[in-house]
Amino acid sequence: MIAVANLVKTFDQANQTLTVLNGISAEFHKGKSYAIIGPSGSGKSTLLHMLVGIESPTSGSVLFNNQVVNSFTQRQHEEFLNKYIGLVFQASYLIQELTVLENVMVKGLIKPQSLHLIDDAMNLLREVGIAEKADQLPARLSGGQQQRVALARALFNKPLFLLGDEITGNLDFQLATKILDLLIHAQRTWNMGLIITTHDDYVADRMDHVFELKQGTLNKIR
Repeated sequence: MIAVANLVKTFDQANQTLTVLNGISAEFHKGKSYAIIGPSGSGKSTLLHMLVGIESPTSGSVLFNNQVVNSFTQRQHEEFLNKYIGLVFQASYLIQELTVLENVMVKGLIKPQSLHLIDDAMNLLREVGIAEKADQLPARLSGGQQQRVALARALFNKPLFLLGDEITGNLDFQLATKILDLLIHAQRTWNMGLIITTHDDYVADRMDHVFELKQGTLNKIR
């Protein structure tokens, strides 16, 4: 389980303090899917970053299986991200020197490569509709194609939780629906937790639970 308790996040802007998250508490369970909706600038991306320790709260705690994420050492945080978490954000953050296939396998590259790992990566690339680009470098891909590679990479280690920030934002409706089908299939097959920020009603409608982040508060609406 990932939980937030009395989470506050503020930013200093000019001569004032902007409160993005104002004492929110919530729980996200493995095996369930969640949509976080809300207007642009409401702090949805900030909340996702804090759930995985990329940003620290001003006060309050983020907990993973009752361990305080914002108190992890660097080594603990790296292990947490590599073993338990899959991330897909609005920027793909692909490694430009690696091929598409190598980017998908990057968490496994510290181990000797095996046909099994390559097959798993290729299967994921087929699932997201980009297997024909396996040997290309990211610079030759469109933004939407890079996003699909990032999704395949996030799924490669079968994480306990996958967090996505507007995963379908750069995709047309047909492809977005296919990607959403893949995510829900993985969530149910692997008993994975799925937490997605979205502006799209059809994405939120397919999640088990929906939260709305607005004016610093997080309210569960389903």
